[in-house]
Amino acid sequence: MIFAGKKSSYDYLVVGLGNPGMAYEKTRHNAGFLAMDKITDKYSAELNKNKFEAKLGECRIDGKRILLCKPQTFMNNSGSAVSKIVSFYKIPTERIIVLFDDISLDIGKIRIRRKGSAGGHNGIKDIIELLGTEDIMRIKIGVDKKPNPEYDLKDFVLGKIPKEKWEIFESALENTTKAVEEIIIHGIDSAMNKYSK
Repeated sequence: MIFAGKKSSYDYLVVGLGNPGMAYEKTRHNAGFLAMDKITDKYSAELNKNKFEAKLGECRIDGKRILLCKPQTFMNNSGSAVSKIVSFYKIPTERIIVLFDDISLDIGKIRIRRKGSAGGHNGIKDIIELLGTEDIMRIKIGVDKKPNPEYDLKDFVLGKIPKEKWEIFESALENTTKAVEEIIIHGIDSAMNKYSK
């Protein structure tokens, strides 16, 4: 989206993807929500505004004003909330960072991308479709591969992170927070060099 002659009051939009509700807490598919929790904790931010089908809050990183978002639409319709927020606040798509789970990465690893296809992830797919561009920065958070090819994908991503892997998973969430900071302060190339495993 291009907003000619308009300047956003926010420098970046950071979106953590997940499913709302107690039933989905600590599931693989909620890795983006859990990463957003780390960011809000670190910056004493609260997602206390309910607007555009999302919970919104803000913080400052390196003096820049950051809009924080957890869509409340359920994962597959994440683009509905994001597109409304982007349109209302006039946020350029190159200033969006999306955080979400990735079943091709081991738990503990994260991968940063400047742009690209959805790679089979329905949340980022919906965002790409409704914003009309693949040029969206994203941080993929590893949640492990399915135990075998026949295992139902939905059951897997809606399953809980195993307790024995929680510590290494949390380290990846911490690195996601650091990667967001690095993108905002020093740019995505620096973040990819430091944190993409």
